[in-house]
Amino acid sequence: MKPSRTSLVVLGALVVGITAASTWWAGRQEVQIGKQLATLSLPGDIRMLSSDTCGICAIARTWFQQHGVAYSECSIERDGACKAEFEATGSPGTPVMLVRRQTLVGFNPERLRAALQPRA
Repeated sequence: MKPSRTSLVVLGALVVGITAASTWWAGRQEVQIGKQLATLSLPGDIRMLSSDTCGICAIARTWFQQHGVAYSECSIERDGACKAEFEATGSPGTPVMLVRRQTLVGFNPERLRAALQPRA
């Protein structure tokens, strides 16, 4: 049985509507997490060990700047102390986030927020 043209249009509208709502929700969540991180992080709380060729490092850098999150960064190619610190983490790659004495591999704003939450 062949679906009717109306059924296909309704199905297409549903897919577009659900995609739009999902995109809106994800954007809203990102803004909220960004505001929380900007509030929770003080200078020195987040240090990113990065590589000059790391695409995720560039994404993290841009995200921090867009959301006004305080962080510092060093490059493992240009800074010997940074490279030694990176090697000490045993991480397979960059970025490595050092957050209040916690090591987080990769860039995940939700994990950063959890690491910055006050301990009860």
